[in-house]
Amino acid sequence: MIGTVEEVATQISKGMSGGFNRIDVGQRVGVAWIYSACGKCKYCLAGNENLCEQFRATGRDADGGYAEFIKVLSGFAHPIPGSISDSDAAPLLCAGAVGYRSLRLTNIKDGQNIGLTGFGASGHLVLKMIKHKYPNIRVFTFSRNAQEREFARSLGADWAGGINEAPPVLLEAIIDTTPVWNPISEALKHLSPGGRLVINAIRKEEIDKDILQKLDYPSQLWMEKEIKSVANVTRQDVREFLDLAAEAGIKPEVEEFALKDANQALGELKQGKIRGAKVLRAV
Repeated sequence: MIGTVEEVATQISKGMSGGFNRIDVGQRVGVAWIYSACGKCKYCLAGNENLCEQFRATGRDADGGYAEFIKVLSGFAHPIPGSISDSDAAPLLCAGAVGYRSLRLTNIKDGQNIGLTGFGASGHLVLKMIKHKYPNIRVFTFSRNAQEREFARSLGADWAGGINEAPPVLLEAIIDTTPVWNPISEALKHLSPGGRLVINAIRKEEIDKDILQKLDYPSQLWMEKEIKSVANVTRQDVREFLDLAAEAGIKPEVEEFALKDANQALGELKQGKIRGAKVLRAV
């Protein structure tokens, strides 16, 4: 969520505001998925507030995700670099930031091979990050339709196939951005020994028990393959990624909708009618 600060409280609460820039009236800021955390637990004190038991999400636990105004603690309001427009910044705070964290958790190194399952808002931004940070990494994408595969190729993917297709080589890491389980079982088959699958989706559909029963240990789990989940994002993830996006000129592909048309945008997401990210504009 991107907007301009209308009012700042006379007394800013300490704790989760410490260590971050002061926020002033008139400043353009964004609010990410992480709305607040306790600021006192061992996770918050270590900079891992995404693991806090009192983690609150924007729009889910606090009002404001689909609104013209929002109230937020200053430590959770992120200054937006001047080179990034409102429409471009909105997806960076959510899909981009979680993609940034996911990429970091893969432990991938330049010259290796990485896979992306699903190619929507997060996937296409991760591909742009990889091309900037790791020029010698080969990227293999897996998606559900020909349009998404063509989109991936246009952004520099080295290979694009269907969810159930096998890439020509084994991959050191795979990031899954889908809301379903089948890509997980398929991705495990494509990891090299010691490879890591990072699941970036915050929520998955109800688990299909048949998938777990059908997991083949030798081909999907053997050879020290790892599965790593992503739990939201930290504020540091958001700040670092905004800086990276500004430095590298990383911009999402966006389609804008008026706030009153939010249901249409969500419906199209469910139907798979997406190229990049969808953005709601309040005014």
